[in-house]
Amino acid sequence: MRQDDHQAKNQASDAYDYLLKLLVETDDRTRLSAIFNALMTEKEQTELANRLTIFALLQQGMTQREISAQLGVGIATVSRGAKVFEQHQVDEWLTDIGKEIKL
Repeated sequence: MRQDDHQAKNQASDAYDYLLKLLVETDDRTRLSAIFNALMTEKEQTELANRLTIFALLQQGMTQREISAQLGVGIATVSRGAKVFEQHQVDEWLTDIGKEIKL
């Protein structure tokens, strides 16, 4: 890896770590909303919300095709979400997501 590439990767890692620290330390909903509005486009925020909803619907046992139809997203979007859901054992650390998202 070139020195410039290595430095850029370290900077990105530092920035990500800073973001995580900021999110953990911020309990003001208005401030959190402002942070997300500054960091993500409206489309990116919608995609993030869809990913969380996909997780919730998978927890409830809904099929990928049913989720795709309900959310109006492509089956590939749901499949990617389902893959992450399984790989990262989302069910274990977002145990009550279905209760929090009104489905």
